[in-house]
Amino acid sequence: MSTLSAEPVPTRTIQIAAWAATGVFAAMMTLSGALLLADPRPVVEGLAQLGYPPYFLKLLGLAKLLGVVALVLPRRPTLREWAYAGFTFDLLAGAASHVATGSASHAPGALFALVLLLSSYFLRRKLDRS
Repeated sequence: MSTLSAEPVPTRTIQIAAWAATGVFAAMMTLSGALLLADPRPVVEGLAQLGYPPYFLKLLGLAKLLGVVALVLPRRPTLREWAYAGFTFDLLAGAASHVATGSASHAPGALFALVLLLSSYFLRRKLDRS
């Protein structure tokens, strides 16, 4: 009779996974924030179809870039928590906006980003506790 022992995952593995998820998410949000600030025509038209006013692009772009900085700053756990919360609201609102305006086929991108964000959040919390 064999017994399965649940060996803890090495901290190094969790650290690599946490930074990979955070890095990919941060890169996505950096690109998104920069595009919103640059306001190319397709981005402006896409957000207009969702019902957002033009000034919202600059506000959202700046918020995303500041959120990325907050995610990667060392030793700023409260600021990081706020960034995680802000990105969660942003991504849920983005997915809901696509569903509400009939462009639900664009919602999976926001949901994928949300999965990355949650992976980053829970892995980093696990690291903070160890």
